[in-house]
Amino acid sequence: MPSRPNILWYCSDQQRFDTIAALGNEHINTPNLDRFVGESAAFTHAYCQSPICTPSRASFLTGMYPSAVGVNGNGFHRFPRHYEDRLISKTLRDAGYDCGLIGKLHLASAFLRREERVNDGYDYFQYSHDHKGGNERGNEYVEWIKRQGVDPDSILQRRGVQSTEDYRNSGDDPTFGGFSEPTAAKDNVPPHLHQTHWCTEKAVEFIGRNREPEMPWFLSINPFDPHPPFDAPWEYYQRYEPDRLPGAHFEESDLAHQRRLAAADIDFQTGAAHPTEFEHKKLQASYYAMIEFLDEEFGRLLDYLDQTGQRENTIIIFMSDHGEALGDHGLLLKGCRFYEGSVRVPLMISWPGRVQPAVRDDLIELVDIVPTLYELLGMEVPPYVQGRSAAARICGDGSAGPHREFLRCEHYAATNLADETHATMYRDRRWKLTVYHQKALCELYDLGADPWEHHDLSEDPAYADLKRDLLRRSYDATVYARPAQTDRYGPF
Repeated sequence: MPSRPNILWYCSDQQRFDTIAALGNEHINTPNLDRFVGESAAFTHAYCQSPICTPSRASFLTGMYPSAVGVNGNGFHRFPRHYEDRLISKTLRDAGYDCGLIGKLHLASAFLRREERVNDGYDYFQYSHDHKGGNERGNEYVEWIKRQGVDPDSILQRRGVQSTEDYRNSGDDPTFGGFSEPTAAKDNVPPHLHQTHWCTEKAVEFIGRNREPEMPWFLSINPFDPHPPFDAPWEYYQRYEPDRLPGAHFEESDLAHQRRLAAADIDFQTGAAHPTEFEHKKLQASYYAMIEFLDEEFGRLLDYLDQTGQRENTIIIFMSDHGEALGDHGLLLKGCRFYEGSVRVPLMISWPGRVQPAVRDDLIELVDIVPTLYELLGMEVPPYVQGRSAAARICGDGSAGPHREFLRCEHYAATNLADETHATMYRDRRWKLTVYHQKALCELYDLGADPWEHHDLSEDPAYADLKRDLLRRSYDATVYARPAQTDRYGPF
């Protein structure tokens, strides 16, 4: 067994924070994540640094803000080569780790092709951006389906998004962001052939492969679920009764507010509508079913590590890259909004005997994961890392004071939509301020009194002084979210 710990980093896609039974959702079934909550430092207030895939992933894999690493949106040709050494996978490979990736990478555009890689450190690379058809080139998941004796076209829906214009109407496409309700007779992708299951199969293969006795491994597992479309397998979908679910967080006034933002051309993948117009409870049932399936597969990995005697020496991270609107405020999918369902995500870190199990309400950013790992491994935190390590805190250091006083999030033309909207979010323990730049628009929410952000206070004169102070603090935070400068040599 290697003396240095192994690392298993499980990143679901577009999973909201409020989707784990042990953390307060009585409507979802997540027994393995519930068990993991009891074995880990489980953060209830973890936030991504962008509500969009590629900038979020570039950020949490480097410990830098999206604007600092220069990956602000989806659709990039490639990750910046001059920053490839800052990817933690590359750093760990150079430090002697056997590094593997399974599933989605999305540090660059995956549009109708296998995305272009830089020297990212992954020696074992099993790539599958999603479980769609029409993207077979370089898709190891599709090749695996063929090896099961199954024609991929018989189970995978053909992708409807073939152009930029298609993408800008993708909320209406059932293969991208719509709803595909399964039945016993006509399933979506069945569990035994699903990409989520394939991820587990390949993870077991990687963990068990032959390597030097003292060589630790680092494995990044990235299933596409519960990213829309809402297309859970029948076996899991049937476990939920949509009429018994709570549905979206919505008030009638939300539609007028969303129309105001839309009139300013602020980007989002869907237009606002009353949640009943898109069967929000059925969508929620499918979304929860996708997460329950993911929970079962994650549990298989935990069991495998226990069975092979590797659990005690493995750091395990479970998180998601960003959230999903899921009907809140009349919205589906993602875009330039910073509501809790879109930017607040699960985050749990386990290392038996070192990380102290506890449910923690610290404010924490995903950019903090990389420096936390470096410190847990006894490695120096590089000067370019902008995140703040939580290693001492989660290992039982009783030091006083909060981990963070505030959080920030960015949307700098992150979606390939017409307006190329720029916006920033600043959130402390109580208040959240969103600024839509060059729009003369902002939003201000009292999260203590209004946790689901239905009542914008930004135009209320009673909050003018508070808004002014938060604008100043947000501006200061944005200025200091710059890349680190090179080391000073002398006074001039």
